[in-house]
Amino acid sequence: MSRPILIFDLDGTLVDTAPDLLKALNAVLLEEDCPEVDLAAVRHMVGRGVRALIGQAFARTGSSRYPDHAARLVDRFLLHYRKHLAEESRAFPGVAPVLARLRADGVRLAVLTNKPEDMAGSLLSALHLSQFFDVISGARVRRPDKPDARVVASVMDGLGHPSGRAIIIGDSAVDVATARAAQIPVILVSSGYTDKPPRDLGADEVVDAFSDLPGILNGFL
Repeated sequence: MSRPILIFDLDGTLVDTAPDLLKALNAVLLEEDCPEVDLAAVRHMVGRGVRALIGQAFARTGSSRYPDHAARLVDRFLLHYRKHLAEESRAFPGVAPVLARLRADGVRLAVLTNKPEDMAGSLLSALHLSQFFDVISGARVRRPDKPDARVVASVMDGLGHPSGRAIIIGDSAVDVATARAAQIPVILVSSGYTDKPPRDLGADEVVDAFSDLPGILNGFL
């Protein structure tokens, strides 16, 4: 029996990055004399990339500055975020042992995120998770982001097109849309970043604990 290929989202799925994203976001907002946002708000804004995150934050404050200064604000956010990339971010409970078990069982693992690719790699290395993944794919210039199906094809190219069924593991509507575009199954974790109940997003399966993941994979083979 062939093993599945698991393609993981990063923020909100593998790692709770919201505290460090919040610090960088509020640093930019304060520089622009805008009110800060709170942690709960950030958890609902993550998933569509840096530009979308900053745009939503400025929209929540009632500021109209973002559209006219997007490039400058994104650059400043990234400057702040790089300094504190893994200061408070932590892997969710059970992530490391589950990844180790899957890897030992011969499952191919990849990360697909809308976070800038160099930052994704640095974050996973800092949290001692990078060794589990054959491919870490993130946002790059002149390449589409999730939910475009081409990013899934790019991950499969990087893996060498192994036999087995690809499955996306995520936490949000973006991950569901990515899986549907690529015509592959999607499993959501219920503890991630979404403003809607995970079970209302149309995933093939939802798990309440990361440790539940290995037990449901047989249903997708």
